[in-house]
Amino acid sequence: MNPEVDWYFSKAEKWQEEIEKLREIVLGMGLNEELKWGCPCYTYQQNNIVLIHVFKEYCALLFFKGALLHDTHGLLIQQTENVQAARQIRFTSVGEIMNKKTILKAYVYEAMEVEKAGLKVVLKETKEYPIPEEFQKKLDEIPALKTTFDALTPGRQRGYLLHFSSAKQSKTRESRIEKCIPQILDGKGLDD
Repeated sequence: MNPEVDWYFSKAEKWQEEIEKLREIVLGMGLNEELKWGCPCYTYQQNNIVLIHVFKEYCALLFFKGALLHDTHGLLIQQTENVQAARQIRFTSVGEIMNKKTILKAYVYEAMEVEKAGLKVVLKETKEYPIPEEFQKKLDEIPALKTTFDALTPGRQRGYLLHFSSAKQSKTRESRIEKCIPQILDGKGLDD
C-alpha cells in the first residue's frame, strides 16, 4: 500500500467498502500502487495496468489496454464509443466483487501479460474521424483556421472533432464551433 493513495480511500463517501476490496485484490497481485489522475493506479514495470475509480451508479476497475484482453466472461465495458483502448469492469456491491474475485485476478494477470509482451492498441488516426460539415465550412471560409487546426497535435484535433460531432443538432454544432474558433486560432486544445 502506498500511503500517498490512502486519502483516496478514506475520502470516499460512496463505494468505500467496494473500492477497498478492489484495492486489496489488486495489491495482492504484486502491482505497484500510485496516484494518477487523482485515482489509485496500479502499475507493472512502470506501465499502467488498472485504475480504480468511482461514479454515481458504480465503481470500476479500468484496464488501460482492456481492448486487448480476451474478455472470456463478457465483463469488459467500453465507456463510450470514442474510448479506444480502455475497458471497465463495473461493480455495485462487495458481494459482486467477491463472487468475481478469481475472474478479476485472471483479467489482471492477462493485462500484465499484455504489458510483458509489449502489445499496443492500434488507435484510430485523427484523419479517420469525420469532420462535421459545419466545421468543414468554417475551415474552407477561414484559411488561418485551417492552417492553425492542421498544426494542432492529433489529440487536440480529435478533442475538437469529438466535441463538435457529439452535438445532435446543427445549430448546437455551429455554436460550439464559433465558441472554439478563438481558442483554435491561439493554437490551444479544447481543454487548454
